[in-house]
Amino acid sequence: MAKPRALVIGGSVGGLFAAHLLRNTGWEVAVFERNADDLTSRGAGIATHPQLIDVMQRIGIAFDDSMGVKLNTVVVLDRGGNVIEQRATARTMSAWARIYRSLKEALPVQSYRLGMALAHIAQDADGVTAIFADGTQVTGDLLIGADGIRSTVRDQLLPDVQPAYAGYVAWRAMLDESEIPADIRAMVTELYTFCLPEGEMFLAYAVPGRNDDTQVGRRAYNIVWYRPADPGTTLVDLCTDASGHYHGLSIPPPLIRPDIIAAIKATAHALVAPQVADIFARAQPFFQPIFDLESPQIVFGRIALLGDAAFVARPHVGAGITKAAIDAASLADAVAEEGLDAGLARYQREQHRFGSGLVMLGRQEGAYLSAQLKPRGERSRAELERDVDSVILAHNSRSESVRRLLASR
Repeated sequence: MAKPRALVIGGSVGGLFAAHLLRNTGWEVAVFERNADDLTSRGAGIATHPQLIDVMQRIGIAFDDSMGVKLNTVVVLDRGGNVIEQRATARTMSAWARIYRSLKEALPVQSYRLGMALAHIAQDADGVTAIFADGTQVTGDLLIGADGIRSTVRDQLLPDVQPAYAGYVAWRAMLDESEIPADIRAMVTELYTFCLPEGEMFLAYAVPGRNDDTQVGRRAYNIVWYRPADPGTTLVDLCTDASGHYHGLSIPPPLIRPDIIAAIKATAHALVAPQVADIFARAQPFFQPIFDLESPQIVFGRIALLGDAAFVARPHVGAGITKAAIDAASLADAVAEEGLDAGLARYQREQHRFGSGLVMLGRQEGAYLSAQLKPRGERSRAELERDVDSVILAHNSRSESVRRLLASR
């Protein structure tokens, strides 16, 4: 008897999780990635959660010391570099590329195809067909849209559902630990560090470095800096290149103007602790506008949305990759235990509620940042004042928040 066949649109981590977990339950799986080049060079630092580790181990990938950097102290530094709050924590910080590479290398080469841009989907009672831009047509029993926030699968099913801009951007930077002066490295690289300029949030931590090295001195240092940016003048200027071309709400990092890079580095020296401002200034920063997205439906006949194609929670939750892993496990288990139709119905129930909960949590944690675009007189007390204790509590309770949302499905 022929194996059932799944077509996975999107070769990032969500698609790879789905491919592995379905293969483990007897499916034939083909993964199609629109980009022509491997994705290894993409991504930045990420948080890990027990649920992510559980899924990786289930696939057969050991979550050993090379997977992340363990941090046991979180601090808040003031503008002068002084510690104003310090607490115990228990976080393992990894890198997107580290997770992606381990998943990609464990998948048979023939199951993964680059340069396959989806053009159209057709389905009937007997199957679902993916038609690609080059004219290739592939038919299967199930199609999974795991193609991210700008999902072409979702656009065909829910064309009116688009990412919503949150009112702020994340400046990101990563620097090899070896390029950080020794005195600064000794002060910050073993800590999870916050700086909290008014209306903003800056965080920094060590992650695996080149070749997935987690040895001290060979790691990388990751920075995320959330700054309000009105969608009119400020964001338009940020997304306009040196030739005057406006790229919409996102601009490729190499095209960010040199004057914008110089300005943000100078602003770092003015607003955040000198230890981390120095690291930021030595790196090549880029920014990403922050969005969230909530799909009203994630199953359409033989088609299922997964990961960021279905829901995008703001990154404060630190669970984007974990959510993709949980989605994939929920889908594979439901289909294996209940068959395709009933399994997809169960997936819709379970993961729609979970995804909506994560989006709500991200909005709660990002409300202070979004509120910076409101007149002060229109802000709530919570939007006017930030409680440092609440910031650290949210940081330390993220895995518990994920667990609670899973238990409430």
